[in-house]
Amino acid sequence: MLVDSHCHLDFPDFAPERDAVVQRARDAGVGLMLSICTHVSKFGQVLDVAQSYPDVYCTLGIHPHQAAEEFALCDVEKLIELARENPKVVGIGETGLDYFYDKSPRDIQQEAFRRHIRVCLETDLPIIVHTRDADEDTIRILREEGQGRLRGLLHCFSSGRQLAEEALELGFYISLSGIVTFKKSEDLRAIAADVPLDRILVETDAPYLAPVPMRGKRNEPAFVAHTARHVAEVKGVAEAELARVTTANFQRLFTKVPAVALSLAA
Repeated sequence: MLVDSHCHLDFPDFAPERDAVVQRARDAGVGLMLSICTHVSKFGQVLDVAQSYPDVYCTLGIHPHQAAEEFALCDVEKLIELARENPKVVGIGETGLDYFYDKSPRDIQQEAFRRHIRVCLETDLPIIVHTRDADEDTIRILREEGQGRLRGLLHCFSSGRQLAEEALELGFYISLSGIVTFKKSEDLRAIAADVPLDRILVETDAPYLAPVPMRGKRNEPAFVAHTARHVAEVKGVAEAELARVTTANFQRLFTKVPAVALSLAA
């Protein structure tokens, strides 16, 4: 089976046919989906979706684009409470830094990022990191706040080799999206080829970034199978082996997901 380690099933793009989207994922061999929170103000919707399906779990966090808008909601104690009281919440994020769009002031992005890390350390949950054009600050903050105890992943990885290597040194995982299938992603594929197999995850970031051969369509969790196929080719392993290893990696990182959930899905 496969795991879609990052999708946004609460987004309105899926509202008219969410049941069908989830079923298509199951039919494509996707045994578990992690639906990612981007607005704490909309966490109730994220949680409702996760609670509606046995094979959907979720996270809790504020995207760096919303760091300024929702900074008042980025309260460490409240986030800890929400994470602990909801069994379906298995990770914190997505959070991080986005200096490409700069939709929130950088100092606010950084402080929100630090607060999310503190939540992770208190709850022993992994962090889901969004980083774009902010490699140095991302690694610096992970080192400063992580205290050598932080677990997590770089989601939708599309940065350079140095960031990948430094994240791996911290014990992080690298999550590959449909970007790895794009024609112009030769550099990314070269990096992916060198990432240890036991540190790779696959994701869709649905409804965004549909992989080849689905480019131009709304992305959905079923399409993670196409990304996994490309990654298997890059790594020189069989598709079944790539699926087995990435699912094992997910289970090792997201320890709050009951083992029975993955075994039943398989």
